[in-house]
Amino acid sequence: MLLLYESMKTDTRLSELNNWLATVAPKWSIDPNSIKPASSDASFRRYFRVLGDKNAQNSSFIIMDAPPQSEDTRPFIAVAALLAETGVNVPLVLESDVNQGFLLLSDLGNQTYLSVLSPETAPKLYKEASAALIKMQQASGANKLPHYDRALLTRELDLFPEWYLNKHLQIQLSETEKQDLAKVFELILENNLAQAQVLVHRDYHSRNLMVTEGNNPGILDFQDAVYGPITYDLASLFRDAYIEWEEPEQMDWLIRYWEMARKAGLPVQSEFGDFYKDYEWMGLQRHLKVLGIFARLYHRDGKDAYLKDIPLVFKYTRKVAERYISLKPLVRLLDKIEGINRPDGLTF
Repeated sequence: MLLLYESMKTDTRLSELNNWLATVAPKWSIDPNSIKPASSDASFRRYFRVLGDKNAQNSSFIIMDAPPQSEDTRPFIAVAALLAETGVNVPLVLESDVNQGFLLLSDLGNQTYLSVLSPETAPKLYKEASAALIKMQQASGANKLPHYDRALLTRELDLFPEWYLNKHLQIQLSETEKQDLAKVFELILENNLAQAQVLVHRDYHSRNLMVTEGNNPGILDFQDAVYGPITYDLASLFRDAYIEWEEPEQMDWLIRYWEMARKAGLPVQSEFGDFYKDYEWMGLQRHLKVLGIFARLYHRDGKDAYLKDIPLVFKYTRKVAERYISLKPLVRLLDKIEGINRPDGLTF
């Protein structure tokens, strides 16, 4: 605790947070002196945990610190309310100060999916995550959320050449390579935009899913939710940047989701083969984006923790690219990155 209070001397935001906390603490029986860091994420947000009365309904709380010049808490508040209506387990917004960027939230604990996933636990945890995802996808989001449109999907894809190729790898594409990559991007976009549209969490993976005692999983980091392609969150979940599963396991979980989704009346493809291709091509869009984001986090934001996760995301990217002949130009670019020379005329 001493270190935390010492840091207040130079951390203006933390001082402001403590002043705000003092105004809401009495209502919730919070001990302001119990504040300690809970987590941070890839954005400018950070989180703190504070304790309350052990005999009260909420014995601990989470405080979100979202600097208003960098983050807007209003989407989090709106999506939290939307998701809560579906019956999934999300933090409740107990107090908010949008102008200062502070939220008091209910606490879903500190045990992430990532911390407990194993071959033994995965089937049950992923079944519960799939069931929760279906509940979210059944919620109407067309008029309540931003659309995952061509412009947004394209901006995300452009992170790959800008930050991963140019900035991180110092690779300058030739005009021919730029044209080839643009054609690949257009194929990806055509597939993504043709998919059925539902509520999309956008970061539905093992670091944002919490193991809870009831109504598992607890769901975090949903403020960037949009209305978009139905396979996006599945690619986040089963081709997770932070944990790898063999493809037969992924396939099994995906089939189980597909069967559940059909029974729930969701607009998934009637043939699993078509649905699987959509899943792969949506995943490819996400993988390319994530490569750019992880590079940007390092070069722009000074966060190097994500560099170790790049190889797995690159592996996902290559596997999909090598399965479809129309993606051959992307394979050539990936070969260039890895220094691989293939015989002329080799196709996949």
